[in-house]
Amino acid sequence: MTPVLHVVWEEWADRSLPLPAYETEGAAGADIRANLPAELRAVGLVLASMERRIVPTGLRLEIPPGFEVQIRPRSGLALKHGLSLPNTPGTIDSDYRGPLGVLLINFGAESYTVRHGDRIAQMIVAPVVQAHFEVAQGLSRSARGAGGFGSTGRD
Repeated sequence: MTPVLHVVWEEWADRSLPLPAYETEGAAGADIRANLPAELRAVGLVLASMERRIVPTGLRLEIPPGFEVQIRPRSGLALKHGLSLPNTPGTIDSDYRGPLGVLLINFGAESYTVRHGDRIAQMIVAPVVQAHFEVAQGLSRSARGAGGFGSTGRD
């Protein structure tokens, strides 16, 4: 089953920008664009080194029950400019109806200007399984046991 996400524009948004889209046939993520307020469209939004900002997309989503949207960095922006998401992947729950903003961080040494219409992140639509939690008297044994971070060796 292919889920359908309903999308609405914010009142102030530039509706001439494309909706999220898969750039290639095999793409797992749909690219999301910066949709800046009118006063920033000509100059862009500057992110200083190590600065975090929520970049607006001008969109709101309705995600079907049983699915989530994950927001992930774009690899080219990460490699070339040090841009990432501090909470990657960001999760959007199916019952959220607020504005879709992308929390970007500039890990690069130089300031970076996000331009109106730039592809700034990608969204993955994924199924969700909700678990039932219950208290138990103990846990079953496993080969790994309680070994945590780094416990499985260097490779």
